[in-house]
Amino acid sequence: MTTQNGIGLLVEKLGKTYLTAGAKPVFTDLSFQLGRQDRLAILGRNGQGKSTLIKILGGVLSPSEGAVSWSMTSSWPIGFGGGFQGSLSGVDNIRFISRIYAKRYEEVFDRVETFAELGKALNQPVKHYSSGMRARLAFGLSLAIDFECYLVDELVAVGDARFQEKCNEELFERRADRAFLLASHSMDMIKLTCQRALIIEGGKARIFDDIDEAIDIYNWLRSS
Repeated sequence: MTTQNGIGLLVEKLGKTYLTAGAKPVFTDLSFQLGRQDRLAILGRNGQGKSTLIKILGGVLSPSEGAVSWSMTSSWPIGFGGGFQGSLSGVDNIRFISRIYAKRYEEVFDRVETFAELGKALNQPVKHYSSGMRARLAFGLSLAIDFECYLVDELVAVGDARFQEKCNEELFERRADRAFLLASHSMDMIKLTCQRALIIEGGKARIFDDIDEAIDIYNWLRSS
C-alpha cells in the first residue's frame, strides 16, 4: 500500500546472497512500493540486511535476484561515505558530481561548504577523511543536489549531537514533501518521522502500515 501521490519506487522479489562459500541469503523475495511522499522505516536486528537493502536501492550493490524500479530521483545512501574518488579532493569530488547531475558547481559547492562544515579539509584528498567526514560530505552533496527520495542509513554516523539536529531539520522538516527510506535503531526518530515500516528478520521481510505495531514487534524481536 502506498499513501501519497502514486508510486515512486517499486521493489519486486528482491534477493541478495553474497558470493562466499556456504553463504545464506541475506534476504529473499522482498517486495514493496513507496509513494512519492511516503516515509518508510527499515527495521531489523544487526546483520539482518538493512544496510544491504539501502545500498541496493542506492545502486551501491547489485541484487542477486529481483528488480528495483525508480520513477523518482533518489539519493545515494546517506550515512555511507563510499562512492567518492579517494585520490581527488573534496572540492574535485563536488565538481565531478555536479557535472554528473548537470548542476552548477559554484552553487553546489557553496551549499556543501556551508552545510558540511569541513573547512580546509575540502581541499584534501578524500582518502584521508575519517568515516564521519566522508558521511558529512555525502550528506551535504545529497542536500545540494536535491532529490525526490532520500535513503538514510543510521544518521548517527554523520556527526555529533549538534550536527545531528541540523541534519534532522534539513531532512525531515525542510523536506517534508519528499520520500524517505530510513534505517535506524532509534525508535524515537522512527516514530516521529515514518508512516510505515518494513521489518527484515531471518531473510524475510514484512510491511506494516501501522508504525506503532511495527515498533512493538521490532522491540520484541530485539529483546528475544
